[in-house]
Amino acid sequence: MLFDRNLGTSFYLSDIYVAGQILPNEGGSAILFQHLFWFLGHPEVYIILLPAMGMVSEILSVNSRKPIFGYMAMVGSLFAICILAFLVWAHHMFVTGLNPFLGAFFVLLTLLIAVPSAIKVFNWLTTLWRGNIRFTPGMLFAIGFVSLFISGGLTGLFLGNSTIDIHLHDTKFVVAHFHIVMGVASMFGMHAGIYHWFPKMFGRYLNHTLGYIHFWITMVGAYLIFWPMHYEGLAGVPRRYLDLREWHSFNKFDDLNKMITVVSIIVFAAQLMFVFNFFYSIFKGRKVRTQNPWGANTLEWTTPINPGHGNWPGEIPEVHRWAYDYAKDGREFIPQTEPVGPNETTDH
Repeated sequence: MLFDRNLGTSFYLSDIYVAGQILPNEGGSAILFQHLFWFLGHPEVYIILLPAMGMVSEILSVNSRKPIFGYMAMVGSLFAICILAFLVWAHHMFVTGLNPFLGAFFVLLTLLIAVPSAIKVFNWLTTLWRGNIRFTPGMLFAIGFVSLFISGGLTGLFLGNSTIDIHLHDTKFVVAHFHIVMGVASMFGMHAGIYHWFPKMFGRYLNHTLGYIHFWITMVGAYLIFWPMHYEGLAGVPRRYLDLREWHSFNKFDDLNKMITVVSIIVFAAQLMFVFNFFYSIFKGRKVRTQNPWGANTLEWTTPINPGHGNWPGEIPEVHRWAYDYAKDGREFIPQTEPVGPNETTDH
């Protein structure tokens, strides 16, 4: 784009006006720009989501006191999502005049990526099922991630259908879907990770009361902000418009949009509270008294309370079993560093 604007090339631009002057360009294709942008932009969504998925899987297992259900299916789904994420970019381009045959191809791949996503949701829910759940702030944000991923992912099925997308494209429906499934869900995964690993990073706990307030305001607020936008989008309300007041057919949404604005301000204030909690707790938070406050099995919890350079002061621990031996042999959890007994079998 910089070359087209400044060096006279024509990768994308053709008969384009800049500052009132027509550029000496010909033969460029704006559709090529869209293809290249979305070939980057859609995998990028999953690149942001995948770390959150990994953290949520770990936190759900630790705080349910159960192994991850269907561990190999969970890992396989991660790889499937990584591959399919690169094959669905043109579902953002159904209304660009894309060949209908190609449109059908991308509809199929888009709906296909729902399969590994659904497997992961099933694994998360069955990990929670009949678990000895501890509702720490990190656990609440992990469960909130699952909720948001389900509700946001379901609306993606509408947008992944090329015929329905003709009506919904560039409406508030797209804003609602994208922000719930990627923006808010990814943020919930990040918050879950921070609350969970903060004691390992700083040797202190985040304030749990502020954490619970932070979760509930953010969780309820996220749905109050973005769920109503689905109905606006179904009614045809376009996105990226600064002022809809002169669009008389959409005046009925004025009060709803005011409510969304007020809730957005409240949710933003809750994030400031989290920032305060984060920095205050680094210095004044309740001190951690044990290496492994959550009773987790991954190796970072075998380091000292405040690990220094190199993490382990002596020998690197030897791993004898997988990281999810919870509720086994009558014990709450069995660390990875504990040798396997002569009459004991390992799951992995």
